[in-house]
Amino acid sequence: MTPSLALGTHLCRDVPGAAAFAAALGATWIDTAPNYRGGSAHHDLAPALRTHPGISVSTKVGFISRTAALEAVAAGAITPAQAEEGHSLRPSYVRWQTERSTVELGRHPEVVFLHNPERIGERNAVLAAISRAFETLEELVAAGLIGGYGVATWSGFSAGTFTVADLVDAAYRTAGSRHHLRAIQLPVSLVALDAAVEALDRAGPIGTAAAAGLDVFASSPLHGGDLPGMITGDLVELIHPGLKPPEAALHVVASTPGISRILLGTSNAAHWQRALRALELPPMPAAALREIHRVLSP
Repeated sequence: MTPSLALGTHLCRDVPGAAAFAAALGATWIDTAPNYRGGSAHHDLAPALRTHPGISVSTKVGFISRTAALEAVAAGAITPAQAEEGHSLRPSYVRWQTERSTVELGRHPEVVFLHNPERIGERNAVLAAISRAFETLEELVAAGLIGGYGVATWSGFSAGTFTVADLVDAAYRTAGSRHHLRAIQLPVSLVALDAAVEALDRAGPIGTAAAAGLDVFASSPLHGGDLPGMITGDLVELIHPGLKPPEAALHVVASTPGISRILLGTSNAAHWQRALRALELPPMPAAALREIHRVLSP
């Protein structure tokens, strides 16, 4: 299955404009977080979500923006000392931030991701925090405030802090087979290619998540915009002759089995259209993806 292109708002300079052209060009999903764009991403997205009610949206909970910290402390969701930590998955904060997000977005998000839970520290503490947060998120699903939940991580899987099996086990312990764990999100790119190669054998976080029926969101496919300037002509030829570096990088990610959506943060409609064309190409053969991984491995 070819992954779809979704708008990621983390590094998107013009969120309203990007949301408008992405929706017009067929995007069905926008991913955001309350701390993106200096805390303004939700407000910036709300008009586009009203104009395009059929588009799905995911947001996150974990990082605490300066404005949110003041409001959360005033609401009793966290203490001033906890706000100073800059990150929290405490149940009271998860509930407060999710309710706040639905108001800011003007609608209920389809998925709420726990944002980088690995920041909590060692494995046992992280797993305990995830379990408690899942309980709160299941309550929010039951209340009709969200459609489901997931985990968005930068290094949680690669560092071994938790696995997809850990997340599924936590969801089952919380709500049994009717749990609402829906997705994972992790970086996949030419500089974060291990999970993609593992997925060729239906293993690793991507392969395990796909086997469990979870959606997989690939974040940072251009490594924060740095990759196009790092890709040589020889590497482009190895990936797919004739592509430009950004499209070559996206083609590699799109060739990874098990990925549902690729998050692209761009405010340029032409860049979006070229990315769509890259995703329409036939996937690279597994042997070619393995060779690229071998070439790029230190």
